[in-house]
Amino acid sequence: MRFPYLTDAERVGPNFSIDGMLSTRRITRQAIVEIAAQITPGMTEEEATVMAYASLINAGIAKTWHPTRVRFGTNTTKAMKEESDPGVILQPDDIFFIDIAPRIDLWEGDGGATFTVGNNPDFIRCAGDARELFHDLRHIWLRDRCSGRDLYAKADDLARKMGWRLNPALPGHRLSDFPHASIHTGALAEWDAPPSSLRWILEIHLRHPSKPFGAFFEDLLMEDGEA
Repeated sequence: MRFPYLTDAERVGPNFSIDGMLSTRRITRQAIVEIAAQITPGMTEEEATVMAYASLINAGIAKTWHPTRVRFGTNTTKAMKEESDPGVILQPDDIFFIDIAPRIDLWEGDGGATFTVGNNPDFIRCAGDARELFHDLRHIWLRDRCSGRDLYAKADDLARKMGWRLNPALPGHRLSDFPHASIHTGALAEWDAPPSSLRWILEIHLRHPSKPFGAFFEDLLMEDGEA
């Protein structure tokens, strides 16, 4: 069952296509994996970002609707609009995340994921918990049809129970045929109704309560069987 579009903020543009959105999502997730596979210890964050752009272009993705971001180590604590500290080098035991927003034909993609190198158990747990929390929240959304605001309140509570702090500066957003900003620019965390499937990006940014590292995961909110 698809959730109804409750207000004008959930409308779509004239070129919206479910197949187009789902295809763009698949391309986005695959591109993240391909970029991550090329990141190795010894690279600077700046080198990895340049490589990520080149990887997208080589995959036929020439346009993005927000900057491609790669964050290493201590920079993984920063929200997306914050500038990275320059010159951070990926260490043999380290954590990094990727955030990309391909524009494929008429549709927007957006995806992020965290990866680790080496065997640091805290890094591995943080990366896994960001992904796990996303999927736990998606199941809560499907089961309870809660509002975006309630979903993020639950995210904050669950993150603390996991031992992390949720960064409120990444509160989720609309996604659509390009550009979604012409339809709605508000945050999912401020949405007081059940968000509709295939319309919103759920963002999870966890940070360690005292150490300088974090993890990020984001994906399109959608029902079982739509991927």
